[in-house]
Amino acid sequence: MRATRPIALAATLLVTIGVSAFAQNNGDRTGTIPAKPIGRPDAREWSGEDGASGHPQMTAAAIRQAAANFQPCLEGLYPMAARHGVSRMAYQSLTAHLSPDLRIMDLMDSQPEFTKAVWDYLDILVNDKRVAAGREMLEKYRSTFDAAEKAYGVDRHIVAAIWGVETNYGAIRGDRPVLQSTATLACVGRRQRYFRDEFIAALDIVNRGDVKKERLVGSWAGAFGPTQFMPTAFKRYAVDFDGDGHRNVVDSMPDLIASTANNLKKAGWVNGQTWGYEVVIPANFNFHLADRHRALSIAEWERHGITRPDGKSFPRPGDHAFILIPAGVQGPGFLMLPNFRAIMKYNPAEAYALAIGHLADRLRGAGPFAQDWPRYERVLTRAERLELQQLLEKHGYEVGEPDGRLGSKTRNAVRDFQARIGRVPDGFASAGVLERLRAR
Repeated sequence: MRATRPIALAATLLVTIGVSAFAQNNGDRTGTIPAKPIGRPDAREWSGEDGASGHPQMTAAAIRQAAANFQPCLEGLYPMAARHGVSRMAYQSLTAHLSPDLRIMDLMDSQPEFTKAVWDYLDILVNDKRVAAGREMLEKYRSTFDAAEKAYGVDRHIVAAIWGVETNYGAIRGDRPVLQSTATLACVGRRQRYFRDEFIAALDIVNRGDVKKERLVGSWAGAFGPTQFMPTAFKRYAVDFDGDGHRNVVDSMPDLIASTANNLKKAGWVNGQTWGYEVVIPANFNFHLADRHRALSIAEWERHGITRPDGKSFPRPGDHAFILIPAGVQGPGFLMLPNFRAIMKYNPAEAYALAIGHLADRLRGAGPFAQDWPRYERVLTRAERLELQQLLEKHGYEVGEPDGRLGSKTRNAVRDFQARIGRVPDGFASAGVLERLRAR
């Protein structure tokens, strides 16, 4: 939903229509989302241990101290809420029974430990069962998708894919009260400044009556609804598409579909274009061109030897795209168009955006990727990724601040190292590359 959104799984986003297009073409009648029973949140207690990130605000002592100061912290946030029109009485009513959910601290710092390979991630999120469920939803809410696609110019299959990837079409939404989660994160842990805005936005949503307090439940980070809006993203992009006076992405199917489409439109979605193409990367390709910040026309990429695996021509050779090679030359490559960037504004993980694009293609009838993934490769753990960065830095390569996250600087350093040792410089941080670094 935005560049700083917490990633749940990745390698794991306003104009209110007065007389909505849906209301004029309401084949789905009310379009109410079936209410899912709200279960009890994860009842496990906080581990009481320091967070894995090593951040000073994630030490056990700092967490306990912040939790002890929770009520004064909430009181100090009232002026922010007041600036958004929340009265003192409403603020006291909405916050009176809040207490810190410290289990969130363990969940928050478990994210960097994610070690799934991109192919395993795609196997989970893009499979025959999820494709079948998505096609059912597209048919069931056809008139709503028709109206939203006409209003916002965003491909319905992309909207449905976000719904499918985020919550498996509403089956897995999270069960934590959003007010409690965002209040906890606003006062405890390493991202308090960011989550203060999310907490105030959540208060505003309830105070305005868009979503009832008891229905505002979601992930540990505060994302809610079938397509997982963060509160601030809701405020920016949610629309009243059913014309009932409320923007409700939890219980109104028209509001949900249209708001998700509006989010993508505001993120720069280009009507009539796809998200990208699977391509074949030749072994003699200049892999330093594979950079998210280097966009060339597709015709130029063809001159660099880029082709489609089925031999078909590209329909729009003048479109500009960047190259993504998530598993190195041993796996499929991709030409990513501007719409891929729009998806990444919903969630900034490349694997997430790839899953969305691929699921959307499958929903419209395409098959699996044509090229095989290097499933024989062992994925590096976070500790190993950190070690790889430290070793690269030791040997004089620029990786930025070693943090276990393999960004563009680390990829470039891996490419330089691979070239030095006579390997294809595709930037893929494999276990073999780490072993060679250890041996030097």
